[in-house]
Amino acid sequence: MASAELDYTIEIPDQPCWSQKNSPSQSGKEAGTRQPVVILLGWGGCLDKNLAKYSAIYHKRLLELLFDYEIEREPLLFHVFSNAGVMLYRYVLELLQTHRRFCHLRVVGAVFDSGPGDSNLVGALRALSTVLKHWPALLRLLLLVAFALVVVLAHYLLAPLTALFHTHFYDQLQDAGSRWPELYLYSRADDVVLARDVERMVEARLAQRVPVRSVDFVSSAHVSHLRDYPTYYTSLCVDFMHSCVQC
Repeated sequence: MASAELDYTIEIPDQPCWSQKNSPSQSGKEAGTRQPVVILLGWGGCLDKNLAKYSAIYHKRLLELLFDYEIEREPLLFHVFSNAGVMLYRYVLELLQTHRRFCHLRVVGAVFDSGPGDSNLVGALRALSTVLKHWPALLRLLLLVAFALVVVLAHYLLAPLTALFHTHFYDQLQDAGSRWPELYLYSRADDVVLARDVERMVEARLAQRVPVRSVDFVSSAHVSHLRDYPTYYTSLCVDFMHSCVQC
């Protein structure tokens, strides 16, 4: 959430028809069903060594990989983790809508795990602390203090100026022009991204006539829903994926 460093991987396995009701999985046995390419957009605290680390400035390269692997015609699904993943997703959306090479990619859905969250300084500090937990204690403290000062300066003093040329990613996602289905997986026990922020986003997207479903895991911590509820979490994602490509 606090870091611009992202982790992503691409899993290589029409227009979506998914309602708010949970469609039961058909176990992938339907004739002609195609598994989508799944792009995971992670957060800076991810410890998975198998995921390549990229900065947000490489969001264009991420989509170019689809052409490198010659899978640009396959259904595409994003699985987005925390606010850092959402920030990269925001730039990907811009490319999908404005770049001639990418505007024909077939996105069928997006899953949001533990995000998006609106401005939350305490949560951002907790996220950054997780990212920096292996750093020396004194250096970590200095960086956290510096980050807090920058956020306070930008949010309270420079916000009127920056609003003239930059839209906050949370506000931009609320009004995004994408219309593919969205699944929000969150928890009221999350102390990094507040549940009320996710719920407000769900309401905004529903108002935009986007097919949306949300699930509150109640007790799991930030980006820990899969770890705490592996079977339920997996079934939600798999059923959502199947429903997005079965039309």
